[in-house]
Amino acid sequence: MSAGYESAALPAPAREVYSVSRLNREVRVLLERGLGVLWVEGELSNLSQPSSGHWYFSLKDRNAQLRCAMYRVKNSLVGFTPRAGMQVLVRGRISLYEPRGEFQLIIEHLEEAGVGALRREFERVKARLAADGLFALERKRPLPRFPRRIGLITSPSGAALRDILQILARRYPPARVLIYPSPVQGAAAVPTLVAALTTASARAECDLVILARGGGSLEDLWAFNDERVARAIHACSLPVVCGVGHEIDFTIADLVADARAPTPSAAAEMVVPDRHACLEALTRTARRMEGGVRRELRAMRVRLDAVARRLGREHPGMRLQQQLQRLDDLSQRLAGGTRGALHREGQRLAELRARLQQHSPRHALGEWGARNQSLQLRLARAIGAHTTRAIARSEHAGGRLERATRARLTAAAQRLALAQRALDAVSPLATVQRGFAILKDAEGNIITDAATVAIGAEIEASLARGTLTARVTGRK
Repeated sequence: MSAGYESAALPAPAREVYSVSRLNREVRVLLERGLGVLWVEGELSNLSQPSSGHWYFSLKDRNAQLRCAMYRVKNSLVGFTPRAGMQVLVRGRISLYEPRGEFQLIIEHLEEAGVGALRREFERVKARLAADGLFALERKRPLPRFPRRIGLITSPSGAALRDILQILARRYPPARVLIYPSPVQGAAAVPTLVAALTTASARAECDLVILARGGGSLEDLWAFNDERVARAIHACSLPVVCGVGHEIDFTIADLVADARAPTPSAAAEMVVPDRHACLEALTRTARRMEGGVRRELRAMRVRLDAVARRLGREHPGMRLQQQLQRLDDLSQRLAGGTRGALHREGQRLAELRARLQQHSPRHALGEWGARNQSLQLRLARAIGAHTTRAIARSEHAGGRLERATRARLTAAAQRLALAQRALDAVSPLATVQRGFAILKDAEGNIITDAATVAIGAEIEASLARGTLTARVTGRK
């Protein structure tokens, strides 16, 4: 060292020393927080299944391997048994097994690698078709209840074809089946299925179409998850029933079709009615209709009887009989009234005739004649008495008295003849005796003015002997 300078030692920095446990713990935290959930694909090996139920294995590829652990709660959901050498796809979180310092993948989901890719493609296609509205419930068309012809798109050599034909023949023999043959798996399946659907839609020679295939793996059924097949189903002008796979299988074609059946056999049962059930329903309906018709007939018979009774009461014949009876009654009353009126009129006429006779000039003449005779008798007696006295007194005065008596008788006879002529001049009987008649109307009034008598009225003419009844036909 140079003179004048002093050296000073720097203090040593403080050192943070990690324990192995601490380091492993912090590394675990960093791994879990930094990477999160991962999807990893690899070959399964070194599988261990202890009594705890957990699975421990490794995933490897050509250049590396990764330790994995899948706890019992999660692996109980796996639908297959893993085997060494199987290519798998897993989802999990990166962690560190602190006791050994080994970094590992804690698995939450495990599936076969090929299936996983298909599942992802399934979800992608499903989401796109759903966005386009191909799964909308309002576009689902109802199936015809009694189809006359059924289109069947399936493999001509598959078991599904035989099952469907047997069920259709057993349940509903009238239905005819038109087969559009098509492979249902493999490279040719998709274009052939699309062509069959297009042909069936264009020809429109069926009432509906069944798209059918038996069960199989996801790869076997993949043609029915293809977007082209789904859009062909959507564009088909006929209702489409999809019966693909078994009950646990589900395809995109099931979602697009108008109806989904769990199996091909179920599809056949779905599209046609059971003839036995139809016959039973028809029998029940016939019984109900027969009972209804009988009830209606009984009700109509009751109404008919009621109408017949009312008709009997209101029948024109009955009314006519009643009116005829009333007419007879009125006729009898009219006849009786007419006879009574005629009798009364006859009595009145007799009274009038009697009164007329009382006031008749002939009666007066008779009275005057009787009085004249009485006067003549009295006069004769008086004359005789006077004559006798006169003769007794004087014979001389006899001649003079005789002359005077004769003169008085002559004068009295002249006065009587004059009175008789005057009475005849005013007496209607004298007029009647000369060919004239006395006219009376229906009420017995003497007619003196032609204007008071109506045309067609009946009048009575009294003659010298008898009466006449006449009808007025005109006036002047």
